[in-house]
Amino acid sequence: MQPTKVSIPVPSKDPKKKEEDKPEEDGKTVAAKKVKDEEKEGEDLSEEDLQLKTELEMLIERLRESNTGLYRPALETLRTLIRTSTSSMTSVPKPLKFLHPHYPDLQSLYETWPSSEDKSLFADILSVLAMTYSDTQPRGTLRYRLLSASLRPASAPLSEPGSWGHEYVRHIAAELGEEYNSREFDEEGVEKESEENKVPGTVDDLRSLALECATFLLQHNAEPDAVDLLEELEIVDRIVDIVDENTYERVCQYMIRCVNLLPPPDDLSFLRTAHSIYAKQNKFPQALSLSIRLADPELIRKDFNAPANLAMKKQLAFLLARAQVPKEWLETNEDGMDDGQSELPEDLLDALSNTRLSTQFKEFGKELNVLEPKSLEDVYKSHLENTRSTTNVDSAKANLAGTFVNAFVNAGFGNDKLMAKAEEGNSWVYKNKDHGMLSAAASLGLSLLWDTDEGLSQVDKYTYSSEEYIKAGALLATGILNSGVRTEADAALALLGEYVENKSVPLKTSAITGLGLAYAGSQRQDLLELLIPYVADESVSMEIASITSLALGFIFVGSGNGEVASTILQTLMEREDKYLDEKWARFMVLGLALLYLGLQDASDATIATLRAIEHQISQTAVVLVDMCSFAGTGNVLKVQELLHYCDEHIEKKDDKNDDKDATTAEPSKDDTFQAFAVIGIALVATGEEIGAEMSLRQFNHLMHYGEPIIRKAVPLALGLVSASNPQLPIMDTLSKYSHDSDLQVALNAIFAMGLIGAGTNNARLAQMLRQLAGYYYKEPDCLFMVRIAQGLVHMGKGTLTINPFFSDRTIMSRTAVAGLLATLTAFTDAKGFVLDKYHWMLYYLVPAMYPRFLITLNEELENIPVSVRVGQAVDVVGQAGKPRTISGFQTHSTPVRLGTTERAELATEEFIPFAHVLEGFVILQKNPGWEKEDKMDI
Repeated sequence: MQPTKVSIPVPSKDPKKKEEDKPEEDGKTVAAKKVKDEEKEGEDLSEEDLQLKTELEMLIERLRESNTGLYRPALETLRTLIRTSTSSMTSVPKPLKFLHPHYPDLQSLYETWPSSEDKSLFADILSVLAMTYSDTQPRGTLRYRLLSASLRPASAPLSEPGSWGHEYVRHIAAELGEEYNSREFDEEGVEKESEENKVPGTVDDLRSLALECATFLLQHNAEPDAVDLLEELEIVDRIVDIVDENTYERVCQYMIRCVNLLPPPDDLSFLRTAHSIYAKQNKFPQALSLSIRLADPELIRKDFNAPANLAMKKQLAFLLARAQVPKEWLETNEDGMDDGQSELPEDLLDALSNTRLSTQFKEFGKELNVLEPKSLEDVYKSHLENTRSTTNVDSAKANLAGTFVNAFVNAGFGNDKLMAKAEEGNSWVYKNKDHGMLSAAASLGLSLLWDTDEGLSQVDKYTYSSEEYIKAGALLATGILNSGVRTEADAALALLGEYVENKSVPLKTSAITGLGLAYAGSQRQDLLELLIPYVADESVSMEIASITSLALGFIFVGSGNGEVASTILQTLMEREDKYLDEKWARFMVLGLALLYLGLQDASDATIATLRAIEHQISQTAVVLVDMCSFAGTGNVLKVQELLHYCDEHIEKKDDKNDDKDATTAEPSKDDTFQAFAVIGIALVATGEEIGAEMSLRQFNHLMHYGEPIIRKAVPLALGLVSASNPQLPIMDTLSKYSHDSDLQVALNAIFAMGLIGAGTNNARLAQMLRQLAGYYYKEPDCLFMVRIAQGLVHMGKGTLTINPFFSDRTIMSRTAVAGLLATLTAFTDAKGFVLDKYHWMLYYLVPAMYPRFLITLNEELENIPVSVRVGQAVDVVGQAGKPRTISGFQTHSTPVRLGTTERAELATEEFIPFAHVLEGFVILQKNPGWEKEDKMDI
């Protein structure tokens, strides 16, 4: 330990040793500078300096005399001289410079004095002088400070450390951290006695001194230093008591930005501390957004019920609805649903259930002039493609692609020409074959997204179809259009519940998936009882068991629900190997992993159980559960762990050469887990910009040196790391991969291009995809994928996003992550799922789709236009003063569309927003002081 302690100060303190004579005079850097200046001046001090020097020397003589009565005045004078000597920033105060040579003598003198108040004062002065000796005698400042404190009577405590100035406080803060780290603790946290412990005082003394220093730092605009100091002494929760209304905002912002960089338990304790500060300062939206990040029902209920102002409650309700927080969490009584319904007023329930989403979204589309439905040709712009042949290679496939493009592009507007507004008997459904009809009928649900009233009546007519596939599609459509919206009637459960028991596989899977999409994140117990038998029942096919367990994963996402988890684990243990070898098993495992989304260490027990399963699926399961637990945390150790999974080289056996031995040898090791490890790196790194940027380099390496399975997954990971956020480097990388010789890689790269551009209308991406359509005109699979990607890029005509982060990219929507992961899982074996009969899995993206708007409302929740500035978000945490939070802005009138990395602020002070981040629905209140200012200007 010792050498490191010394090596920290040296490089920063003193690069100028060679010009000095005495080795022990290498004080702080500043001291060194002064000594050099002196040599240059040749000891010609000015009159005042000489006078000061002789005065100081005389005072030191006094302290050496036997007359104890002189000590007190001499020390007082010394103290005054040191404190009043103002100096420039770059030089050591004069008294410290002249007293520097006498420091060793004063130290030995101090040891000879008996304990008294004078000795305490002497120690205090020595503590200041020790700053110039910090590299030869580490932690001297702290040692004398604590000695001085221990010699005082309780009635007259020591003066604040701040009274000696800022440099002194920073010195003590640095030494406190070092000292605390050098102390050794045993298991109970009791400090061990160590021989070389030169610094007196217990840990509690260190901590109380740290609090004094932190208080000083907070008063002097050094909020980050204060937080760091308390974090180093592991008492960051005590900062709540020392912040005030001027400092809390900066402290909390700094703490929240630190969360991504801290190892667990610290990251959560930081969030909780920042939450307590916000709650204490009555900043309800900020506090609530942190409770949502902590996913703590207790805190969420407390925060939601804290404000008395109804408008503020509505604003909080909008925030909870965006985060898909189960509204059962807000009920104060224990009896259950019935009383809870009546407690919340109607408009609050509306806001919580997201019922206004559909009407507002259409309004928003009208404002942006995108209400008109887009035809497929508007998206493809095939006259710009340079295709050589015009013959349709596979028209069923082309029509199927058209289904999805039409659904994604016109999502939420409910007026597309192919499905919702098609003439009687001319519906697009009938232009598809067999399982194509399922996706076509389901696409109606996407077109009518969130519109529960109109939607159900439109879908209804298809539920009576004699075609099994159309009926199944209608069930899925019902689930899709209820996604993210809760209704009193609970229509989705009423309509889909009866089909869960149906004999027909398409109807059954559609009903179950529909329930999963409609109730994602709602954690409803009644659905658990309805669906769980299909996971446990060994007689049902693996397909149904897996899709059910995924649906349960959606409904109970991030809840760590023990019942669901144990049932899935039980099934994984009891099913025969041949079932677990099926391609469906990965969805069953994903369902289990989603339960632990964002729960960090809570999944340890499950992972331990999974390791005990003999089948190879256990490896995939461990990776999935582990990566979901740390989703969006940016945890570096997890990323390293996942990278380790990728470097395993798995031999695939050749069956051709040795048929005889192959039968006896065990089957080759399953390498699916590597694909998930790659996606896991993206999942953990996303949500933290530096980590996301670093991950790109890792993906580059994996692409160069990885196994085929890894190379297939890299484009998907790139798509996840920057969903709906088309950055140039990523676009170019994917463009390169989309021409890869391995068609599977190319397919996934094309899909990833759709993901990163989802809902952005990015012109450059659209151009790339048109070129690809020309390039792959003979490859029906790739062409199908290009079409899907074109549909994604123009999703919702540029008004939707699939990025799982919202509220200034601080909160991760768990349902959105679940949707993205389910879609990517389908693409880990695109040939087996999406390009086969299961193209409906593309609808797993629905929970991640959300409008990217800012709509301003008055307190009665009516739209009011105000002017706002929209620009690129700039990170200003820890910067001095009040820097601009956005750069390169344009002024618009609301409602406006916000890009993934954009931020909005009100252009005038006419209104005061209730929300802390202008995004989604924001309620405004008239600023009472506004008219007066206006008149004064005139």
